[in-house]
Amino acid sequence: MTSYDRVPIEPQAVLAPLSRSAVFLSVDIVGDAAATARVRDVVADIGGLIRAVGFRDLNARLSCLVGIGSKAWEQFAPGAGPGQLHPFREVVGAKHTAVATQTDLLFHIRADREDMCFELERLLLEALGTDVVVRDEVAAFRYFDSRDLLGFVDGTEDPTGDALPKVALIGAEDPDFSGGSYLVVQKYLHDLAAWHSLSTEQQERIMGRRKADDVEREDDDGVQLSHKSLATITDDDGTEHDILRDNMPFGRPGRSEFGTYFVGLAADLSVIERMLTRMFVGVPPGQHDRLLDFSTAVTGGVYFVPSREKLEALGG
Repeated sequence: MTSYDRVPIEPQAVLAPLSRSAVFLSVDIVGDAAATARVRDVVADIGGLIRAVGFRDLNARLSCLVGIGSKAWEQFAPGAGPGQLHPFREVVGAKHTAVATQTDLLFHIRADREDMCFELERLLLEALGTDVVVRDEVAAFRYFDSRDLLGFVDGTEDPTGDALPKVALIGAEDPDFSGGSYLVVQKYLHDLAAWHSLSTEQQERIMGRRKADDVEREDDDGVQLSHKSLATITDDDGTEHDILRDNMPFGRPGRSEFGTYFVGLAADLSVIERMLTRMFVGVPPGQHDRLLDFSTAVTGGVYFVPSREKLEALGG
């Protein structure tokens, strides 16, 4: 274990290890200023709900990230906000669009037991009551050896060790919000029938990795860049900028629904936004990420994940 590993039952644990199960709950606040204040107080005290569920099995590592959209943040804490926080900006390419479906709050519930994710969500919605309306709800799971439903390992290039906090947590560049993080989420739906019609070689060219062992492969000259290359952000001087991913597969085979919930966390929101522009617009423009021919983005939101101390301080 490193000094950055977190203990169980900890809200706002951005650097927490990958979990076996997750729930992504996206809600909007409805009602007047009093309703907003009630929601703010529930959010600020979410640690109590986490402890109420998590004590039943500490080894399940129950935690929850609360992401707050720009509109809700202005209502919760009027005044200067996180420097880069703004609503999700739609990215329109020649063929594909990263749609914007911004909401007020995003709860990322994580645990190694599905029932504990369920129970925390149930209690959270009970506490929020009629002051919120649910816009989207996804129950996700870890799939075999951290693969997505397309069959490839997901999150291979995530930073580890001492690099983790540098990549994911805001520091001295915005001292009033240090320890927090910017969160971008998108729900992608996959056309698995079309994907499975490709050969393994074709799939590997699109992804930029070998399917069996996850080893990187070079892009083919004269062909669109691979997903791996387009999702890698490098400055002109060769400096590479990472993000922390906590993507999770989800699906309902009975409804032919198969997808990936993209979760990107970064101290610098522009890194994720540059990545999305490269994917959807293309490099050069028009040469989009070919993965998007099989995976459609149906949601998109940007949130600020305050530190635990900052979150608790919001309470009235």
